[in-house]
Amino acid sequence: MKITTILNALGIILVAFGIIMLFPIAVAVMEREYTSILPFITASLTSVTLGLLFQKYGGFSRNFDDLKRNEGLLIVSLAWVVTAAMGAIPYLFYGLSPLDAYFESMSGITTTGATILVDFSLYPKDFFFWRALSQWLGGMGIIVLFVAILPQFAVAGRQMFFAEAPGPTEEKVTPRITHTAKALWLVYVFLTVLEVILLVSAGMPFFDAVCNAFATMAAGGFSPHPRSIMGYENSAVIWIITCFMFLAGSNFALQYRLFIQRKPLAMVNSEEFRFYSMIVVLCSGGLWVALAAGGAGESLTSLRDSLFQIVSILTTTGFSSADFALWSVAAQTLIFTTMLIGGCAGSAGGGVKVIRVLFGFKYLKREITQIVHPKAILPIKIDRKTVDGDVQRQILGFLLFYLILTTCSALVVTIIEGDAAIGLVGTAATIGNIGPGFGEIGPMGSFGGLSPLTKGIFILNMVVGRLEVIPFLAMLHPDFWSLKKNSF
Repeated sequence: MKITTILNALGIILVAFGIIMLFPIAVAVMEREYTSILPFITASLTSVTLGLLFQKYGGFSRNFDDLKRNEGLLIVSLAWVVTAAMGAIPYLFYGLSPLDAYFESMSGITTTGATILVDFSLYPKDFFFWRALSQWLGGMGIIVLFVAILPQFAVAGRQMFFAEAPGPTEEKVTPRITHTAKALWLVYVFLTVLEVILLVSAGMPFFDAVCNAFATMAAGGFSPHPRSIMGYENSAVIWIITCFMFLAGSNFALQYRLFIQRKPLAMVNSEEFRFYSMIVVLCSGGLWVALAAGGAGESLTSLRDSLFQIVSILTTTGFSSADFALWSVAAQTLIFTTMLIGGCAGSAGGGVKVIRVLFGFKYLKREITQIVHPKAILPIKIDRKTVDGDVQRQILGFLLFYLILTTCSALVVTIIEGDAAIGLVGTAATIGNIGPGFGEIGPMGSFGGLSPLTKGIFILNMVVGRLEVIPFLAMLHPDFWSLKKNSF
């Protein structure tokens, strides 16, 4: 492992990130919030300076052609940790403690959407714009962004792209990784702009429309309104955001084929997308029945809120059109179940991913069949393609370690907080990058009252969940840190 290579790559990323951090200044000027210019100039200069120092110690090399897999994994992991630290700097100027600022920044950059804020009236618009922008950058992936826009990573992009790409498969929509990254961002930007237009036409203020569109397409959930989407009291807005959350939780590579390459059956032919749609329909219907049984308002409103909330939690967006922490136990149980699934592979959504859940069902079906027919050869197929043995092993390993990490985190947090609900639901919400849970940390609540140690654990959960466990586990192996020229 070459330290100089890692420092150079991180340095380039930090310089680019520092330039992006100047964008909220435009909002501060337009809103005449001139005192808010200093926080972002300070953060930008800090990021750029640190990036240049990293490049200086790395020798200002631009050659990443021989980047190894363990180096790519480390660069991706450190990029999320360091950019979150830079993104936390502006929050310090608004009275947040260093831990709370880092929690809020990490929650944004990993698109978790768990907030420590209590009183939204204390903060200016540029503050909320940065929260939304940081989520939007993290939604498609900061590494995917820099692979797309920085020519230095044209060759090395492959190792970093797939280290960050969500899901168990390495899917490309074009032969070159840089072109794939640009294609994915093209779809991402197109859908974001379209959502802004529709939200404004539905009566939402332009600033709120931009922030909510950023948070929607990132599957993040940071809304500038303290009561989330419920606060706008606009049924058209709820339906629009429901549709775009559904798209945010779908595979962007399939959407590229649908919208750009004009292949109308691309999504319909995907077994994962069909399974994803089935989950939405069945869970929304079940939640609607649970709300009706509990006498929760008008039938049409309950249907709308059921669909919105299931899509929001399934895609790990975390928006709320109602305070579901006040719903019946049956309704909350169904919502918690969807927390354990997540979005599709290649989407902005976090969690386990629909493709892995689909594989799990197929795997169990095969094992049950082989009990009756022990000599039968039954390959597992998804989209009519046999799932390779190595991929099967990786998926099963991921599911096992995901369960272990979730259990350990839940137990430790339960002991610290003395509350099993916070331990279990809070862990599921942070490691799945969902955001709100129930009770104190519910959609109208805050993570601000938790102990510092719990916040630290949840920060780790967010990073591990966003990187999908594997890079984190790889770094626990001694050979990962070997200085030998191995291929890892």
